Amino acid sequence: MQIEQTGTRPESEIPTPPGATVRVLGGFYEGLDVPLEGDWTVIGRGRSADLVLAEPTISRCHAALGFDGESFFVQDLGSTNGTKVNGVSEPRRNLSDGDELELGKIRLLVRLPH
Repeated sequence: MQIEQTGTRPESEIPTPPGATVRVLGGFYEGLDVPLEGDWTVIGRGRSADLVLAEPTISRCHAALGFDGESFFVQDLGSTNGTKVNGVSEPRRNLSDGDELELGKIRLLVRLPH
């Protein structure tokens, strides 16, 4: 699968801890829970994304949720409308349980294992 991205995929020898999920908080996909099972999950509206959300305010490959061996993080992939964590726009940020992501008009709740 070819993924258009501006960031680099982390290489981790430590497996992704089980139990991490993201939940869509509003709109057509409200209530959708998606497990984060790999070390790199691309979110976007394009067919090459791992989590496809058909929302016009989201880029084809908008952002990625990843695990770098120590912590989960979100990384913007050069999206048009940016990625925010708890209302703050950052190109990459480590995540904590309960963080809220904004990708275009989509809001996601991050749930991480303890």
